[in-house]
Amino acid sequence: QVQLVESGGGLVQAGGSLRLFCVASGRTFSTYTMGWFRQAPGKEREFVAAVSWNGGNTDYAESVKGRFTISRDNAKNTVYLQMNSLKPEDTAVYYCAAGPRFRSVVVTATTEYRSWGQGTQVTVSS
Repeated sequence: QVQLVESGGGLVQAGGSLRLFCVASGRTFSTYTMGWFRQAPGKEREFVAAVSWNGGNTDYAESVKGRFTISRDNAKNTVYLQMNSLKPEDTAVYYCAAGPRFRSVVVTATTEYRSWGQGTQVTVSS
């Protein structure tokens, strides 16, 4: 397993941008599918974006396509989520998670992810 620490959240006005960071411990980070999920108050945790272990494949929730970009730097044990054109409905706690190893097809189900960070709050004001 890997330990994950997110950062980069904050308060931003609608239309603004934020970049989230997730730094992993250990030497196996580069083997994991990495995902971002979010959970708003009173709602279930939902998939946002994921990237395969080698960065070759990505997937996004329909609600964020064209606005969010996931990327990773395996040399830095870091995965990023660039969020542009933010909307109030993007307000949530954002979690980084490590999924299957060495799988080229990106998975989106929360049950496929075993290691989770503590989350970082993103608040978008209208």
